[in-house]
Amino acid sequence: MATAAVEFSETPGTGIVRLSGDWTLSRLPVPLETLQAQLRDFAARGAAWEMSGVSRLDSAGAVVLWQAWGRHWPTTLVASDEQQAILARAAAISPALASQRPFSPLIWLARLGWLMLAAGKNARDMTALIGQLALDIVYLCAHPREIPWREFSATLYKSGALALPVTALVGFLIGVVLSYLSSLQLKTFGADIFIVNLLGISVIRELGPVIVAVLVAGRSGSAMTAQIGVMRVTEEIDALATMGISRTVRLVLPKVAALAVAMPLLVVWCSAAGILGGMVSANLEMELAYGYFISTLPKVVPVANVWIGIGKGFCFGLLIALIACHFGLKVRPNTESLSSRTTSSVVAAITVVIIVDAVFAVLTRRIGMPGL
Repeated sequence: MATAAVEFSETPGTGIVRLSGDWTLSRLPVPLETLQAQLRDFAARGAAWEMSGVSRLDSAGAVVLWQAWGRHWPTTLVASDEQQAILARAAAISPALASQRPFSPLIWLARLGWLMLAAGKNARDMTALIGQLALDIVYLCAHPREIPWREFSATLYKSGALALPVTALVGFLIGVVLSYLSSLQLKTFGADIFIVNLLGISVIRELGPVIVAVLVAGRSGSAMTAQIGVMRVTEEIDALATMGISRTVRLVLPKVAALAVAMPLLVVWCSAAGILGGMVSANLEMELAYGYFISTLPKVVPVANVWIGIGKGFCFGLLIALIACHFGLKVRPNTESLSSRTTSSVVAAITVVIIVDAVFAVLTRRIGMPGL
């Protein structure tokens, strides 16, 4: 089977367009817009069309030609009876009917079913990926020399060390904003000293882990998806398989392990920056002494909240890396798939982080709360 091709020959008249190859849906060149623009240009010149070199023609190819001709037959057309019959069927399609979609009151049910099927497929593939990682861990325990330390350290540096400035900045500003807004309300009721309780619980237990997870999902998660996706497009993953190198050992496992280690550290770092920002804002807005803030914080915020935040960071790191690698491996060898999968990766990671955080809030509602 040959790809659809177009050849234009200059003649003293208007020229001749010779079509060859298979003009079928699977053999039309990509991007299709380039082919359509070329055909419309030839049709505008009033060229003659010769289709003797076309080996196969289906409805998709006929529609492309009919639209390029401006929905009317060219002056000169050399085609077989079978080809003319296929073109006639394309010509019989009304433009209004072609663009009109059938309406059904149950269309929402079909879309819901499609979403459920897509979610089930992703869940199945994610489960298979987790199982493969478990087998890889068992294999590496038996063969410690094959542990990909270099890939692990590189991901740890890119996802952890390089993320320190932005997480510290965002955490500090969140602490400043939260302290400033809270102080306006606390002053009204004369409860200035409770700013320490509010900042400590909210930043260490909730805001710190969630903010870091969102930042890492948008920064490192998208980078992981794009990296693996580009390797899919350039067929580097297929080359690894040809050489007998496991893609999960070299690509997925180091990213998952590194992000699971880096995330708890980033959570502690971001929470500390948030507490610092809140302390500075409380001192400027409420004239709360730094010494009082520092001495009161461990009394009103039990250490269990720190462990809850660290535990959230570990779970969020695992989930973000798994989702990023999952969508990266699903990229098809084209740039459109790469961009859509990267977007889906970030959206899915942030959504899962919010859901898991809500589950954590329910399960740990009686842990680390003063007075309970």
